[in-house]
Amino acid sequence: MLERNHLAIVRAVADHGSLTAAAEHLHLTQSALSHTMRKLEDQLGVAVWHREGRSLRPTQAGEYLLAVAGRLLPQLEYAEERLHQFARGERGSLRIGMECHPCYQWLLKIVSPYLAAWPAVDVDVKQKFQFGGIGALFGHEIDMLVTPDPLFKPGLHFEPVFDYEQVLVVGPRHALRGAAYARPEHLTDETLITYPVDTDRLDIYTQFLTPAGIAPRRHKPIETTDIMLQMVASGRGVAALPRWLVEEYANRLDIAPVRLGLKGIAKQIFLGIREADVDIDYLRAFVALARESRDVTASASSLGANAAKPPGRPHK
Repeated sequence: MLERNHLAIVRAVADHGSLTAAAEHLHLTQSALSHTMRKLEDQLGVAVWHREGRSLRPTQAGEYLLAVAGRLLPQLEYAEERLHQFARGERGSLRIGMECHPCYQWLLKIVSPYLAAWPAVDVDVKQKFQFGGIGALFGHEIDMLVTPDPLFKPGLHFEPVFDYEQVLVVGPRHALRGAAYARPEHLTDETLITYPVDTDRLDIYTQFLTPAGIAPRRHKPIETTDIMLQMVASGRGVAALPRWLVEEYANRLDIAPVRLGLKGIAKQIFLGIREADVDIDYLRAFVALARESRDVTASASSLGANAAKPPGRPHK
């Protein structure tokens, strides 16, 4: 019969490279580990590994077991941790995955008041789920996903909590500074600075450049927002970011937002949770707090837009 310890052994061997290292990690003897897996193979009538000297290579059955371990073990570990929290009288933890680079700055404004309001709930932000957040939610590796691009699937619930406009960011002497809006052809001679993301996941491409058949002269990926905007401020290129974020940095850097196209690019930030968790009070409270922040940020953004330079003539 397949048991949890079999999945743990398969995962440990894959993670640590050998039976010896896996046995040490699991606090077992190598002989006990080998006996356990050999017994399973005999019961199932299929080999889990190809044994090549001291090394092990998973068979097709072993690859399948490893995939099952990757799905089930995190859920079991999470369930155990939650039960331990209940036993200790704790409410639980909120593990937030990020599928949005600039959303981190927005999230910090929510986390601080949330921690004050919910002292029995711990918060952990995981940024490694750049584009694997849906799987992480289903796999119980995270409890909430912050994303501008939700995938509506059975078992998941996405709540829009924040509206924003994606804008072009230009430096102090850029020809588009003060323009009413930018057209795709304005970027043909530009260095476009973006986060290190595939272009089919970047709104500046999918909603602005690609439909017009336009590409920038150069595309330069940069991982951090601060460095990206320092580059823009020094005249090394342009970027595309949420208007609210640009206006926050404009207090420290000489940068300015320019609308992308006549109508602009409207976006939303969504919070995704599992449908089974919709009624958990501290999850609902986080969503409600995020909604409240939307009104505050939107008001500040509106004031910033009204105080911006009057529209000018775009360069050709």
